[in-house]
Amino acid sequence: MSVVAASGYATGPDPLHAARVAVAQVVESLGGGPPPDLALIFAGGGYAPELHLIDKLVGDLLAPAHRLGTTTGGVIADGTEIEQRDCLSLWAARLDGAEVAPMRFQAPPDVAGHQVPFVEWRDPPPSALGVVLLADPQTFPPAAFLAWLERVIPGVPVCGGQASAGRGLNRLLLDGQIYDDGAVAVALGGNVRLRTLVSQGCRPVGRSYTVTRAEQNLLQELGGAQPVQRVREAFAEAGPADQSLMRAGLHIGTVIDEYKEEFGRGDFLVRVVLGAESGTGAIAIGDLVSVGQTVQFHVRDAASADDDLRELLGAVVEEGFEASAGLLFTCNGRGRRLFGHPDHDAALVRELLGDVPLAGFFCAGEFGPVGSRNFIHGYTASLLLFHGDP
Repeated sequence: MSVVAASGYATGPDPLHAARVAVAQVVESLGGGPPPDLALIFAGGGYAPELHLIDKLVGDLLAPAHRLGTTTGGVIADGTEIEQRDCLSLWAARLDGAEVAPMRFQAPPDVAGHQVPFVEWRDPPPSALGVVLLADPQTFPPAAFLAWLERVIPGVPVCGGQASAGRGLNRLLLDGQIYDDGAVAVALGGNVRLRTLVSQGCRPVGRSYTVTRAEQNLLQELGGAQPVQRVREAFAEAGPADQSLMRAGLHIGTVIDEYKEEFGRGDFLVRVVLGAESGTGAIAIGDLVSVGQTVQFHVRDAASADDDLRELLGAVVEEGFEASAGLLFTCNGRGRRLFGHPDHDAALVRELLGDVPLAGFFCAGEFGPVGSRNFIHGYTASLLLFHGDP
């Protein structure tokens, strides 16, 4: 597959001026040739009221076959992360030999009441090799959707994120239509080579344990002891730095592949520890858990997040996957909030993979595969890479 991609961005009080600037950058980088097959538009929440005008301008000036986008709390363009409301990132690509199928997924009823029935969503094409998914965090049930998608097209990676402009400002766009609920997506198939990675930014501490009693998301017993006692043991064995991180926010990882003899970074699906029951010693976590699963406590800090992303990007380089373009979906809890300076994730991708045209946004939850399954994450950086001759 031939991939020719470009990205552009702009900021300022005038959203249409910003759109013109971003389009001009993309047009210049793409050079002559046919219109792009796909364009992605990521607009800061300050531009939400004018998103339909931005979308029309991109359609008129760039004429991509398909347009996908959302409103955000910040955007990514090449090696730059812009964490403000009046910003715009535009990415466009000619994907010669690829199939691009737009998809709209309705919000099911009763999401607010957590009573989500089975919904007959439109099936993605069976030839899909990857999906870029953008969703509204208030009205769309990501876990139910990803479970359904696994039944329909098992093993197909999903990357993307949830809109992060804020309540009342979240918008989704697909081929000229603007939505304020549900989800939009494109399925990529045909002659396309994709590579995904999800950096969870955590590292394990203490020992791993088998879940010996649990109900829903409540861990009631780990290796025959109260989970709170296991937390105390891990804390006592940790050094001062890790103890400080455990106080700041404890996470727990569930092993993805139980057949491995040893577990380390990258072998866990990491979730946050929500709290503990003083009477029973049980702890609640941000996911369902089952008896027999292996879990281990995790901590999160800037150094661990940097190491994890470096390691995953290094593996891409070692594999010989030469990226021609990329889409980066990073948590709105990362950026300056985590690293203390701007541009960390985007700059690191460009540092290790080269000057690939890159775009994305700060998400209120990121989609990406861990192992062979897709999940909704928090605090992660999810990356979709395209391989092709420039």
